[in-house]
Formats: sequence, structure tokens, C-alpha cells
Amino acid sequence: MTAPLSGIKVIEIGTLIAAPFAARLMAEFGADVIKIESMGQGDPLRKWRKLHEGTSLWWYLQSRNKKSLALDLKSHEGLGLIKQLLGDADVLIENLRPGGLEKLGLGWEVLHALNPRLTLVRISGYGQTGPYRDRPGFGAIGEAMGGIRYTTGNPDSPPARVGVSLGDSLASLHGVIGALMSLLRVKTGQGDGQVVDVSLAESVFNVMESLVPEYDMLGHVRERSGGALPGIAPSNTYPTADGAYVVIAGNSDPIYKRLMHAIGRADLADAPQFAHNDGRAAQSTLLDAAITHWTAGQPIDRVLSVLEAAEVPAGRIYSVADIVNDPHYQARDMLLDAQLPGGVSVKMPGIVPKLSQTPGGVKWQGPALGQHTDEILGNLGLSGADIQRLKNAGVVQ
Repeated sequence: MTAPLSGIKVIEIGTLIAAPFAARLMAEFGADVIKIESMGQGDPLRKWRKLHEGTSLWWYLQSRNKKSLALDLKSHEGLGLIKQLLGDADVLIENLRPGGLEKLGLGWEVLHALNPRLTLVRISGYGQTGPYRDRPGFGAIGEAMGGIRYTTGNPDSPPARVGVSLGDSLASLHGVIGALMSLLRVKTGQGDGQVVDVSLAESVFNVMESLVPEYDMLGHVRERSGGALPGIAPSNTYPTADGAYVVIAGNSDPIYKRLMHAIGRADLADAPQFAHNDGRAAQSTLLDAAITHWTAGQPIDRVLSVLEAAEVPAGRIYSVADIVNDPHYQARDMLLDAQLPGGVSVKMPGIVPKLSQTPGGVKWQGPALGQHTDEILGNLGLSGADIQRLKNAGVVQ
């Protein structure tokens, strides 16, 4: 079975999260991804979060299916090798500061002249243009500027963050989308490769729904709302009798009626002022109080059983322990058994999305630093003696 990106060659010049996650997604669906790493320590992600025998478990996930080439990008010979690799590549993904590629001698004009079919995906804090382009920008800053931090948390608390690198991940997804659009243009003969300019802040901003028109037309500034979904009711997090919490989304008109009948509030179900969302949103506090009165009187399993029977979307809030032990995750192949160096077995997340005819897959976990240097350079036509000379000269590792 041929993977959907089989035959697509991707070069990654990136560290940590945004560019590497984008390249990982392409690698999982068959792209030949060559990750360029700095000599000595490689990508700092190798040492982030929880380690197994000195290497990050996140690294093994983030770099699966990639090939590692450890190389001195600032050396003349190293730059020459990169240019050879890019000569027949389809995509270059990078997350250096704007101007970083240019300092290496790999600006767009150089790359496009070298390989007109090449797509360049550039992920940065603020984009390649504009007054903020030269500022350093991590995902957390993109989340702050993009608007999501301001709207996250309880109304009486400081702005909160999601406990994962959401800004980086959103930028990665936009980078892959842009890369695939550009590839489609090239592969169908519509034109040359192009630059895909992805900003962390703009990637977050792009998922902020109707924030701008609500402010521009109505002067409305959406504030933090805790577990509720602002302007859409009822949709919130509710306590149960056993100290748990349940998320209930009763925000479509028919689902709202089923929910209210299920909790014994036919009066609210049939009240004309609550027939549509605008009326419910205006009195969301009243509706949330009614639902809380019901959920707080019984354990979460009973709550979920009643709501499932009523076909009301509801669910418990999962910890990672819940995820790993959940039969639905297991049935969907979302928990894969992986082998780390030394034969140690560990569960890793499965592949998303699910393609019926050309699904993605995992061939190997994140490689050792420079693990594929000999293979990659050999494919460029270098002899074993030439590769050894480059190693002795400190050009590659």
C-alpha cells in the first residue's frame, strides 16, 4: 500500500516544536523527511520533559519516521551538502528567526533558482513581514497575541494557558496545510513552488471564531468564561455527586429539549424563550444552575448513562490514565506499541487523520543524532572515504 506522500522529499531545518511537528505529520504519511540537526547536541527537544536513558520520550514521538543528518550548516561544505539535498526536494520546513535562512545563504531567491519546484514553509512568531518580524516568538507568545490566552480561564482569575504547546501545534497544522496546497499546485503543473509564511500568532488568531466582527460591530470584547462556551448555551462543565466533573453540550435546539426532559425540567424544555440559542444564551446562568442541581445529586456514571440514553453529548474529563485505558482509543488504534533502543516497549499516540485507502504509519521512532548521515550522504553519491573525511573535518557527525 502506497502512502499518500510517498515520493515527497522534505528537508527540515528546525528545532523544538513548530517545524518539527509539521515535518512529523508529513513523515507519518510517507514523506521522506530528512531532519538537519546541529553537531554535538542536536535538537534541544532531545532533552525536554521526561527522559528515558537520557533521551526525551517526546523526541521519540516528535521525530518518528525522520532521518537525522548532523551537519555544520555554517561551514562551506555543509552548506554545499544542504544545497545538494534541496536540489531535488519538494518541501523545506524551517522555524528559524526571520532572516535566519538568508544568513546561511539559503534565502528564497537562492532556493528558488536552485529548485523552482521547491516549497518553502517558514514558521515564525510573527511572520516574515511586519514591524514585529524580528522579535523572538515562542508558541506561548503567539497564544497571547493571537487572543486565546485572554479568553482562557475563570472570569475572576488571571489569563490561563492550555497545558500543551497549542500555539506551536496550530502553526504546524497551518504549515502542513500550506505545504500541501503548494505541492498540489506544483504537482498538477499549475506553477512553481512558493513560500508558505506561517505566524504563530496568526495561527492562533485563525481559530478565534467571531471575535473580530463582534468587537467591530458591537464593541463586544469576549472575556474569560471558565468552562462555559460564551454565547452558546447550555454548554459547560458541571460537578457530580462523587466529586467528578462532566462536560455537557446541549446547545442545539433539539438537543436542548432532550437534555431538559432528561433532567426533569420539562418546563424549561418547552419554554418559548428557550427555543433558540439567542434566548438561551441570554439566560445561561439560569440554565446552568438547573443542570448543576441535577448533576450534583448523582454520580458521574449515572449522569452519563442518562444523557447517553437521551442522545445528549456529554463526557467525563479524561486524564492521560483515562485515555490509555479507554476501549475506544484502543479500538481506533490511537495507542501504538513502540520499541525504544534496547527493546523497551512504550505506548505512543496513533496516527491522525484516518485515511481509508492510504493510512499513515510508524516505521521507526525518533533517531539517534546523525543516525542516517552515512545513508543520506551516500545517496548524494559520496563515497565512504569522502564521508569519513567530512566527519574528520567536523562538517558532519
